Amino acid sequence: MLDNAQNRPDLPPEIARRRTFAIISHPDAGKTTLTEKFLLYGGAIQMAGQVRAKGEARRTRSDFMQMEKDRGISVSASAMSFDFNSFRFNLVDTPGHSDFSEDTYRTLTAVDAAVMVIDGAKGVESQTRKLFEVCRLRDLPILTFCNKMDRESRDTFEIIDEIQENLAIDVTPASWPIGVGRDFLGCYDLINDRLELMDRADRNVVAESVSIQGLDDPKLDELIPDHLLEQLREEVEMARELLPKLDPQAVLEGHMTPIWFGSAINSFGVRELMDGIANYGPQPQIQNAEPRQIAPEEKKVSGFVFKVQANMDAKHRDRVAFVRMASGHFKRGMKLTHVRSKKPMAISNPVMFLASDRELAEEAWAGDIIGIPNHGQLRIGDTLTEGEALRVTGIPSFAPELLQTCRAGDPMKAKHLEKALMQFAEEGAAKVFKPMMGSGFIVGVVGALQFEVLASRIELEYGLPVRFEQSQFTSARWVTGAKADVDKFTDTNKQHISYDNDGDVVYMTRLQWDIDRVERDHPELTLSATKEMQV
Repeated sequence: MLDNAQNRPDLPPEIARRRTFAIISHPDAGKTTLTEKFLLYGGAIQMAGQVRAKGEARRTRSDFMQMEKDRGISVSASAMSFDFNSFRFNLVDTPGHSDFSEDTYRTLTAVDAAVMVIDGAKGVESQTRKLFEVCRLRDLPILTFCNKMDRESRDTFEIIDEIQENLAIDVTPASWPIGVGRDFLGCYDLINDRLELMDRADRNVVAESVSIQGLDDPKLDELIPDHLLEQLREEVEMARELLPKLDPQAVLEGHMTPIWFGSAINSFGVRELMDGIANYGPQPQIQNAEPRQIAPEEKKVSGFVFKVQANMDAKHRDRVAFVRMASGHFKRGMKLTHVRSKKPMAISNPVMFLASDRELAEEAWAGDIIGIPNHGQLRIGDTLTEGEALRVTGIPSFAPELLQTCRAGDPMKAKHLEKALMQFAEEGAAKVFKPMMGSGFIVGVVGALQFEVLASRIELEYGLPVRFEQSQFTSARWVTGAKADVDKFTDTNKQHISYDNDGDVVYMTRLQWDIDRVERDHPELTLSATKEMQV
């Protein structure tokens, strides 16, 4: 990603019309509902509103893992592509639950912008703050949607102030709500000088917008009760005086976020937000790589793996690598070089995702996200090119915060367990460490809920009941240095040494004292809490 996102006139039209973005939010802010309404407006699904329905109908399009369905949370990021007006949207859904933040972090390396969803009653919550920080690290442009305005919400100025103070970003209103809760009628569109009214009778219909000549237009008196109209005129006048004007360049540089107000469950405000993504969101951006950056308009095709998902289709024990196309015009059947192994790969069955439905992708352009089914050759961080040895950088792996040992219920199934755990390690769902001494595996995760997800998936996908038990270790650090120094260190600290799924040396610790001791006694070695997902 460049320091400053730019929209450039020299991009081929097919690339210039792409908008690749993630949706970030605190759990329960309404992200999944918003995703579904995007698909509805893109014509990708015929009827939304299934989020609230009962039974199978409740399964939202982007949540395909059994545990997500049972708990109603998104724990794996899914990619969806669809057209909206003359644009191609590539939407990457991210886990809202903080226990899955590493997956979200990696997803944000594959997008050019983020849509931040906040709850009108709750404002900026802790997880929103964390995710925003990640966006800030990458200078990602952010567009904000304040959801659930049809419920009791906080004062509009208060919400805007909180975003500005908590997230240190300029906020400019793209729309302004008329009433809140039961009195919520709709919004005044500040960009297009239109009145947007909500249809409470049908959640999948949006009433026609009313073009007006400013806030003094007599049409407003017929459509809005006097007390709400007076309040609207007063608030909009204050907003125009006190808040910054919309500056498209400041939005692209990540310094300003436009905010739309609405109610995703009622399909209200969603279309205006989508217009905002199309008009103010960035085109596909330059990707950082070694030994040089990759520009989207380059003729030669390149892309990188930012996620691996196993067993998306329970009937086929498959593994799909999600690849963000970084440059060029990809066609099905092309041979690309797998840079890490230096081997050519014929990409004969690439897929595009419409949530959990997939179809063969005959072609893809820079900015698109395709899935490549494979049997474990592709890992997170891998780069595919038309021959040049480029390596996309900045896709990290974090040291786990929780460690537990994992054993199969049936000791005879230890080999099966190893296969299952290695698959999850390559998928990025957990860290798996094989101790140098003793048997079994140590599994590391960021949040406790991940242990439940893993146990559930190992049983469902491999028919293998497992148990997780407390480990004597509390943290793990990757060890780097000259090979002779690392070998000598591992020999004298065998009780603390494990290997990760790439075969890299990991020092397992019980106390911070262990880390301090190694740093003091072995200045020639580096203990690291992160490593790039690339070998």
